[in-house]
Amino acid sequence: MFRLIWTASVHTRYFLRRYMPTNILLDAIRTRRGLKWGVPAMLLAVPYLYVAGILRVLIEDGGPGWLHVLVLLCVWNAMKFAIIGPVSLVLLLRVRAAEWRDRRVARHPVVAA
Repeated sequence: MFRLIWTASVHTRYFLRRYMPTNILLDAIRTRRGLKWGVPAMLLAVPYLYVAGILRVLIEDGGPGWLHVLVLLCVWNAMKFAIIGPVSLVLLLRVRAAEWRDRRVARHPVVAA
């Protein structure tokens, strides 16, 4: 039973990482070329929160209960985009520091005694 649950979990994660637009965008941001887009991507959290607010109002006005799932999805995606900004800044600083170190070492080669 545990193996079946584990396999289903792995396949679900693979499907979500491969085909869901927000995950594709976040994976692109985590690349070296995409790190500079992390902070602007934080702005995508605003429309998600706006849609979640609209859905919440619809639910309170007697809308169907399944809209709760969409509210949860919108809030989850907003959190992902809000978090990627600071994370991408830290990753970009680490990559640039490593590149700077590599250039400095290449300019001043160490001479063996």
